[in-house]
Amino acid sequence: MSRIPIIAGNWKMHKTPEQAVAFVQELAPLIEPYGNVDRVVAPTFLALGAVAAALEGSVVKVAAQDAHWEASGAYTSQVSAAMAQPFVDYVIIGHSECRAYLNESDDNVNKKAKAILACGLRPIIAVGESLAQNEAGETVEFVRSQVSAALDGISADELQRVVIAYEPIWAIGTGRSASGEQADGIISAAVRDTVRALYGDASADALRIQYGGSVKPGNMQEFMSQPNIDGALVGGASLQSADFAALVEIASRVKGL
Repeated sequence: MSRIPIIAGNWKMHKTPEQAVAFVQELAPLIEPYGNVDRVVAPTFLALGAVAAALEGSVVKVAAQDAHWEASGAYTSQVSAAMAQPFVDYVIIGHSECRAYLNESDDNVNKKAKAILACGLRPIIAVGESLAQNEAGETVEFVRSQVSAALDGISADELQRVVIAYEPIWAIGTGRSASGEQADGIISAAVRDTVRALYGDASADALRIQYGGSVKPGNMQEFMSQPNIDGALVGGASLQSADFAALVEIASRVKGL
């Protein structure tokens, strides 16, 4: 089955609103030609409104980097999916940094996914193992459990709006990355086959799965050449317009429909 590739830039805690607007004004024309790729940027919450306004009418979509599962309430510092909804199409949840630094649990990821879907948005659900789990041979079992927990109670129809990003924790911001073949094998066994068991062949074959973890122009073709990898969730390389544009171009050339 043909799947539209998706390249999403997670800016993490970088770029002021002014810097973010200047950046997307520079980036958008560079990636405009690649209509066979979904192109997404995820600025900080402070910059969401300004970036969304700057990209109005553009081919580039906007994502939030997280969202609370409640629509409103006494949750100091939090932003709900309902609050982000006017500005974004996607919301990243379950990123390993949130799991590690903010004690994000599988149950919370599941509640967030349901809230995001209820708002008509698309969750990008990140999963991935630690170096210790990888070296102990626990990767497939652990990632399967993350995927199953994240999708609990989500219907097959809702799954059509879900993207899953496999991001091994040991590869995020370290300069290390899995090989394309390694990543594809884990994505096939731990993510796509889990979805196949839960939802059947059609849903599993349609699900878009990204790879993340030290993705850059120099290794992008290796990842995009794999049959189960449908794009990338990119950190550092998404902060430079030329690098991000190169990633989109490679995805378009290798995977574009």
